[in-house]
Amino acid sequence: MEILLITSIRKKRWIIPKGFVEFNLSAFESAKKEAFEEAGILGTNETMELGSFTTQKYGGSTSVVVYSMEVEKYKEDYPEKNLRKRKWFTVDEAKEKVHFPEVGNMIVKLHEKLKTGLKGN
Repeated sequence: MEILLITSIRKKRWIIPKGFVEFNLSAFESAKKEAFEEAGILGTNETMELGSFTTQKYGGSTSVVVYSMEVEKYKEDYPEKNLRKRKWFTVDEAKEKVHFPEVGNMIVKLHEKLKTGLKGN
């Protein structure tokens, strides 16, 4: 399993795609839209809510809910292509690189859950 990380626009830290829930879209549909805009990826509708964390942004606390998404297509042209870098990492690399430690822990838990699920099949 590999994890796709992108850089933040201003500080160039490794993060996951994220954004606000948009009007008339569910939280996951909004997340999928952000994943395409920020990373050029399209994925499945099968997902798991991995958890949430709080960060300081826009002068206050912002709650971020994190979803998994299996990537089906990887586009070379996407809206924020010239603003961010994107790179695939192993689970261990992603845990170390990602700016938010809470996200790193979610990545490891997802990997463990998927490994356990695969052994049961």
